[in-house]
Amino acid sequence: MYKGCTIKPPFFEIGPKQYAYGKDILRLALLADAASKKYDVDIIFTTPYCDIRMVAEATERIHVFAPHMDNIPVGRGLTNILPESVKAAGAEGVMLNHVERPLGTAELYETIKRADELELATIVCSDSIAEAKAVAQFNPNIITCEPAELIGTGKVAGTEYITESVKAVKGVNPDIYVLTAAGVSCGAHVYQNIFGGADATGTSSGLMKAPDWAAMVDEMIGAVRKAWDDRMAK
Repeated sequence: MYKGCTIKPPFFEIGPKQYAYGKDILRLALLADAASKKYDVDIIFTTPYCDIRMVAEATERIHVFAPHMDNIPVGRGLTNILPESVKAAGAEGVMLNHVERPLGTAELYETIKRADELELATIVCSDSIAEAKAVAQFNPNIITCEPAELIGTGKVAGTEYITESVKAVKGVNPDIYVLTAAGVSCGAHVYQNIFGGADATGTSSGLMKAPDWAAMVDEMIGAVRKAWDDRMAK
């Protein structure tokens, strides 16, 4: 685990995927940066590769992550994503094992180690409680627990899934942060995940398909703040 990770709960992950690019990605990143400051909530912005440097140089508060990297050395690998390039572009972390880019067990372990060596924080995806528990053995900074069948549906997992996911991961390593998500498309979904016990939650299409990005970013990040404060006050 990279010990220099500065992200702290409660936090939120925005994954634009390929719904936007260029100036639109920058506009969204600036909205996220402003909301992060307004609500004092850390935000991971999983930035398309070509826009990493632009976003990193234009923002102050958000944490810029790459959507993937390959465990390759400097040298050959024309179509691969070199970890050193990700770091040099300004990313402070990387997402691994997303359902759209799954990794084998051995490859995932070695890629997390590579990220640690380069001082890149890691957020590793899992689509079941069993997988989350297994991934926790590799000690990433953050584990995303989201049932693959709910991704992009606008339907979220229940409180029991949140509770069991947190228990499974923290039982292996209490220092790993747990992000529960999939289907998050409004502030109420955000509140449910954070108040239910997760360190974080996040969104992709739920935000990217919203008619007003500014309003939705504010709604979701505001919900993170309220849910966490309500939870701490219990």
